[in-house]
Amino acid sequence: MTSQPGAAMPAQKASRLLSLNGLFPIYKPVGITSAQTLNDLKSRLLKEAGLKEFMKRKKQTLKIGHGGTLDITASGLLVVGIGNGTKMLGAMLTGSKKYTTTGQLGRATDTLDMSGTVTQEKPYDHICREDVEKVLETFTGDILQVPPLFSALKKNGKRLSCLVREGAAVEAKAARPVVVYKLALTDFQPPLFTVDVECGGGFYVRSLIRDIGEALSSCACVKELIRTKQGPFTLDDRTLREERWDIEHIAQALQTCIQPAEQACKRLKTEEDVAAAEHS
Repeated sequence: MTSQPGAAMPAQKASRLLSLNGLFPIYKPVGITSAQTLNDLKSRLLKEAGLKEFMKRKKQTLKIGHGGTLDITASGLLVVGIGNGTKMLGAMLTGSKKYTTTGQLGRATDTLDMSGTVTQEKPYDHICREDVEKVLETFTGDILQVPPLFSALKKNGKRLSCLVREGAAVEAKAARPVVVYKLALTDFQPPLFTVDVECGGGFYVRSLIRDIGEALSSCACVKELIRTKQGPFTLDDRTLREERWDIEHIAQALQTCIQPAEQACKRLKTEEDVAAAEHS
């Protein structure tokens, strides 16, 4: 029996896809959740390989995950783990991140960004560039931060953002310790101001902009938010845009990213071991 010329191609692609392991960066656009972005990526890869997804989570055809949620109104870098690379995603959640964000003075919203309902408006004409730069100094280092109500944090197994949208009475989470490595004001055109942020895990840029507005005797919310770095990955030409979400481009990205990703995970594991020994 003679096989057809292209008959082996689907099987080869399926085998190639299921052999991929590691971390790689993709670009998440504004207006779609991180989970939806990941689902779109996964669906595209399975379709290319001619595979179907099992409905049960424990029997996933393709193991894939991301290393930290980006707000639906945010864009930028999303680190994806595929195959055994999903075990390395913990390093992305706790590692340092960089963002560029533009805040708008004089307006507060329930979501802490422009997508929400306006809850307060205050004057901002008393604020100058030097005022903002001075305030930024107080938010650098180890600080306490109250997370947004509209967030991926959970109460009784359900996301706070879902509970709020359902009309449930939800109390704000208590302030928790976070770390800010660097803050720099890069532009000031009232009512807009742009800040570059480098921070640790569990940090909310929306809360930072809210707190900056309050510290300036006004209010503020996020107008734009872009993640530019996560762990060893940066938002650059190697970050896969949607037109390059295919098996071959991801395989190439994994080859490029495997060493820095592994080194970052090993470094984090060493730091965790040291911390555990100090507290034992």
